[in-house]
Amino acid sequence: MKSIFKSLSVLSLGAMVLALGLPPVAAQQRRDSATEEKRLLAVLKSDADAARKAISCKELAIYGSSNAVPELEKLLADPQLSSWARIALEVIPGDPSDAALRTAAESMQGQLLVGVINSIGVRADTRAVPILMTRLKHNDFEVASAAAVALGKIADDDATNGLQLALGTVPDELRSSVAEACVLCAEARLLSGRQKEAAEIYDQVRNADVPMQRIVEATRGSILARGQDGVPLLVQSLRSPEKKLRQLALATVREFPGDQIDAALAKELKVVSPERAVAIIQAMADRPQTVVLPAILAAVQNGNAQVQASAIDALRRVGDESCLEILLTMATSDDPGLQRVAKAALAELPGKGVDAKIVAMLASSSGKEYPVLLDLVAQRRVDAVPQVVQALKNQDPLIRHAAMKALGQTVSLDRLSLLIDAVITAQNGEDAEVASRALKAASVRMPEREACAAQLAKAIPAADPGNKTTLLEILAEMGGENALAQVSAAAMSRDPQLQDDGSRLLGKWNSVAAAPSLMNLAVSGPSSKYRVRGMRGYIGVARKFPMPEPDRVEMCRQAFEKSSRIDEQKLVLDVLKIHPSAEGLALAIQAQEVAALKTDATLAASQIASKLGGKAVDIASIINKGGMKPVKLQIINATYGADGVSKDVTAIMKKHAGTLPWINLPGRGYNAAFGGDPVPGKVKKLIIQYVMDGKQGTASFDENAPILLPQPE
Repeated sequence: MKSIFKSLSVLSLGAMVLALGLPPVAAQQRRDSATEEKRLLAVLKSDADAARKAISCKELAIYGSSNAVPELEKLLADPQLSSWARIALEVIPGDPSDAALRTAAESMQGQLLVGVINSIGVRADTRAVPILMTRLKHNDFEVASAAAVALGKIADDDATNGLQLALGTVPDELRSSVAEACVLCAEARLLSGRQKEAAEIYDQVRNADVPMQRIVEATRGSILARGQDGVPLLVQSLRSPEKKLRQLALATVREFPGDQIDAALAKELKVVSPERAVAIIQAMADRPQTVVLPAILAAVQNGNAQVQASAIDALRRVGDESCLEILLTMATSDDPGLQRVAKAALAELPGKGVDAKIVAMLASSSGKEYPVLLDLVAQRRVDAVPQVVQALKNQDPLIRHAAMKALGQTVSLDRLSLLIDAVITAQNGEDAEVASRALKAASVRMPEREACAAQLAKAIPAADPGNKTTLLEILAEMGGENALAQVSAAAMSRDPQLQDDGSRLLGKWNSVAAAPSLMNLAVSGPSSKYRVRGMRGYIGVARKFPMPEPDRVEMCRQAFEKSSRIDEQKLVLDVLKIHPSAEGLALAIQAQEVAALKTDATLAASQIASKLGGKAVDIASIINKGGMKPVKLQIINATYGADGVSKDVTAIMKKHAGTLPWINLPGRGYNAAFGGDPVPGKVKKLIIQYVMDGKQGTASFDENAPILLPQPE
């Protein structure tokens, strides 16, 4: 407790209130302040412990008046309660609080004095200035430093004059605190409209022998206090050999009002080193309303790759249609790095007229700029279909492909046939591949999915085998009723190519909606190959997609009944294990009737039962109803424990073993059934060695899991 009080001894009220969480205002207002104050003061006058008195001081910050000051003042000399008393004194209005703190400041020492001085600064008590000026000369550095900052918070003329005089005379170790206080005085004058006085104080600090951080603070203030007349000082700071001053200048540029600084930055850009030019360009770009755009455009042609890249990147934020030509030039230059930055800038170039100018330039474009413009149409989603169509017949494959990509991002449903034709009439494999990707991009972004699917389906009959595959794959990517119907029809058609594509795509369909079509294929498919593919796809739907568990189990039941292959039936058991349910357990038990599945079904039932153990499922009832077949079961050995410590429970297991793989123990859990907990606090395992129908097996069960022994291999 004592260490906590000591750590809080110099905190100001603001930090203390945040730390303590005072009662809500509404609750405070419901109380009778006078009554509360009397109650709290009674605590302070009593022999209550320090913790109770501390809470009372905290509450007096809410309910206290000048009547509470005498009792609070008594606590200022108490190392445990001084900070708590100051909480209230800092906010109780009136001269008595100020007087109490002033009196304490004249008599105390050490950390208690530091705390009192901090509170005087919080209250900005101008009558305390003479005392603080005296404490400014104190031989305790912490006391003198606190006095300086408190004077800075008071910031009246006397405090300010005293601090300005002290700045050049105090010891070196105290000069930073005095400079900080002078900056506070300057800020107070700046806020009250006394800019000239503020600038003079800032100048004194930045020209004094003080740490760089204080010079930086004062320089910023001096620039802002001068307004537009601060531009030369801002430029001077940009040129400073001191990195912190340059950083300060770059930060100040971003908040500086008016456009004079923009002109100054444009001028500076011509003479600085490339390294500094890069930073200045980015600062210019953060002033989009007043930026001197020609200066940045000139920097694009600077010749230094770093400066050029920075200027190009800046145009991404502040450029307009006037920048298109120069960016296109850079996007087609021989420098891969500048190409990349320029293309990124073109894709994001702001300005209402940019897209219109791109369309206008397309009409007469040629050479290396042509595919770049077409790429811009795609990236910016520019409505330029008539202009792009002209490029589809260009001899240059780079231009043709760029046009296809542009249509993929911009064509509307009524012009989708342009891309369908491009796919169907492609003269070579490369054109076909690009056209296919563009058609897919257009199709999957269409808001009218069903109408789009209808157009694609209409094109399938006349397409060659490769294009049929392409169109079906796009339909599968789109999804929807029409697409599913078309792919399903393809799987059941007489065309071997369509059968193969349709069945393959149905098997990968990304929704439960494909289940009926897959089952139809599994039962009535054109060949055993596709029937197997359909059944596996159907089982995959049951496995992958969320659905009500009764629906999933019904799908598994259908798969069991319709499938003639053990491999697929085993896959159904896997689904039941992945999605355990009471219905699934019953189905796994029934599956034991299939001789070839008995082992797998028993193992699946055991695993499902284990997973259902903590879900309030009546497993015994399910097993009995499921008609689990009798077995010849012999328990060889059984142990129960953890971490190498176990007890032999063979006799108990033999007693409860019967003619089923299911063993139901009495009591509530293993510990009760086995007569106690062999390893308290540890999760235990039950390990059983047994012989079932003449085959030896071993099974392990987590504590309290249902015991359903799997059929040994």
